[in-house]
Amino acid sequence: MTYREAKRRLPACLLRQVYSFETFIEESVSGFARSIPAGERVLDAGAGEAQYAPFFAHARYTAVDLAIGDPSWDYRKLDAVADLERLPFREASFGAALNVVTLEHLARPQEALREIARVLRPGGRLLLIAPQEWEVHQAPHDYFRYTRHGLEHLLGEAGFEVEELTPAGGLFRVLARRLFNACQIAPWLLPLFAPLALLVTRLDPLDRRRDFTLGYRCIARKR
Repeated sequence: MTYREAKRRLPACLLRQVYSFETFIEESVSGFARSIPAGERVLDAGAGEAQYAPFFAHARYTAVDLAIGDPSWDYRKLDAVADLERLPFREASFGAALNVVTLEHLARPQEALREIARVLRPGGRLLLIAPQEWEVHQAPHDYFRYTRHGLEHLLGEAGFEVEELTPAGGLFRVLARRLFNACQIAPWLLPLFAPLALLVTRLDPLDRRRDFTLGYRCIARKR
């Protein structure tokens, strides 16, 4: 079941448990969008199907993607098809940007972050979400996973200052996700593993270090 299907079929409380990273992402984008002033130019770098456009209805949202990630996706809502290493915009064109679970699909992530910084105004903010513990997806364009230290390093080298770096849960969220992944491979395990996965998520507050996490939300500002 895809996340979109699950949103239609599952109650919100269950959705947050089963698809914790996806809800973390959506809530992060929603919160970031609320912080954007009306009329501000916002770049969605790696927009895919531009599914986050409704959150930025009050802003001037621009969706850019290379349109090679998933052959089943509908890329017709993109404003530009472009490589994130060579964005077709002038310097300092945008006041904010987002790069959501896209960095792992870029063979040269450092170059893409530098290019995003180029088109942001000084002081412009970037919402970056990247996975740490995640399966291979959108193959063969799936290259990296990121620790908090790796993200801090890449962003610093690209000219950003990190204001916030938040893990998407801890070890027990990872374990729960892997139990559900096992059910995708062997559906007959669902009656056994699904209740266990839901129970495991309740233990997540025990992991305070969050060294095991599904991914990170990072908010950075261009220097």
